[in-house]
Amino acid sequence: MGRYTESVCRQCRREGVKLFLKGDRCYSEKCAIEKKPYIPGAHGRDRRSKVSEYGIQLREKQKTRRIYGVLEKQFRNYFEDADRKQGITGENLLILLERRLDNVVYRLGFASSRKEARQLVNHGHFTLNGHKADIPSMLVKIGDVIQVRDNSKDSPKFHMIKDAATYKTPPEWLSVNVDALAGNVMAFPTRDQIDTTINEQLIVELYSR
Repeated sequence: MGRYTESVCRQCRREGVKLFLKGDRCYSEKCAIEKKPYIPGAHGRDRRSKVSEYGIQLREKQKTRRIYGVLEKQFRNYFEDADRKQGITGENLLILLERRLDNVVYRLGFASSRKEARQLVNHGHFTLNGHKADIPSMLVKIGDVIQVRDNSKDSPKFHMIKDAATYKTPPEWLSVNVDALAGNVMAFPTRDQIDTTINEQLIVELYSR
């Protein structure tokens, strides 16, 4: 299945929580889940079916996929990689997702949403350690430097991003130089530094069936 192309607001309504897929709009009164806090579809308002244990686990996995903008096969690969690593599988999974380049660009404040960050990376606006980086799924390492390319810094888009980034605080595992539109990976995130509302144990239970 290809990437989702319909309104991303329907995804938030389907999961019943804000996934923050449209940046600043998600914090405004225009947010779809504020106006229509029920499942999309003709009978969404009246749906009252009881959700099974499997259904709860599935929804948590789908919610996580949608937050990070990852396709099903990619997500399964992340899980298998997390399962092979030492430590807690669920936490390993979230750390891998947080290390994606598009997520790091978003966390640094250089995009209003992960979707926008993915587009900016795809269009070649960033470098990783001085080299062009246009693959959103690249995993950053400790010590990596992410920076807006010199020929992109003067664009009106990045002037707006720079102004907005001034008022944002990156997570503890990242540092940012707003004036240079650059950021550093100081460490890998710990679970308590990942603020997404995810119950990763439900995902582990789903894949352990």
